[in-house]
Amino acid sequence: MVALRWGDIQFGTSEQDAKRYILVQHNYVYGQFTTPKSKKPRRVDLSRQLRATLLALRDERLIKAFLADKNSVSDELVFPAPDGGVLDPDHLYDRYFLPVVEKAGLRRIRFHDLRHTFGYLLIQAGAPLPYIRDQMGHSSIQVTADVYGHLLPGANVACIDKLDAPSTPQLSATQAQPAESGIPVEVRQLLENVGAGGGNRTHGLGIMRPSLYH
Repeated sequence: MVALRWGDIQFGTSEQDAKRYILVQHNYVYGQFTTPKSKKPRRVDLSRQLRATLLALRDERLIKAFLADKNSVSDELVFPAPDGGVLDPDHLYDRYFLPVVEKAGLRRIRFHDLRHTFGYLLIQAGAPLPYIRDQMGHSSIQVTADVYGHLLPGANVACIDKLDAPSTPQLSATQAQPAESGIPVEVRQLLENVGAGGGNRTHGLGIMRPSLYH
C-alpha cells in the first residue's frame, strides 16, 4: 500500500468493465522501492465500491495537479505522507491505522489482519481456491488451502447437504416409458446406460442389487 502509485491502478472503462484492478508491482523496504516479495507482479481485482472510492480520490488529485500545471498523477503515490513523501511503514500502524480503526468503532486489530480478512471474505463469497491464490499472491494453492481452508469448517457439510435437493429430470425427445417392476424411470434409464456398449449391454435387471427395486 505504501508503494502504490496511481499508474498501478486500472479503473476500466466503467464499473461493468471486468478490467478493474491494482497491479501490485512495487514494495517499499528499508527506505527503498523494490519488487514484491514474490519477485513478480500480481493483479488484485477491484470491487465496484472500491473502484468508485479510488476513482473519486484520483479525480481530486487530478484537479490539484492541473492547478499546479501538471498533466498527470500516474507517478504520484496513492497514499502519501502529509509532506507528500513516502509513508513511514514503522509509524503507519500507530499514526494512521489505529485512529481510523477507533473512529470506525472497531476493536484493535493488526494491519496484517486486513489481508486475512480479504482472504476469508473471498472464501465466504464462494471464490475458488486458484483465484484466491492469485489474489493473495501465494506461491502455491497448497499455501492457500493451509492458511484459509479451515475458516469455514462447515462448508464441506453444506456441499453434501445440497445433494439432497430434488433434481429436475431432463426432458427427453421421446415420451417417457412407464416404470417397470417398481423401478423409477430415471433409475431404469441410468441402469440401461451403465451397461457396456454394443451387444454386451445387460438388459436383464435381475443381477442388480435388490435394494434398487425398492
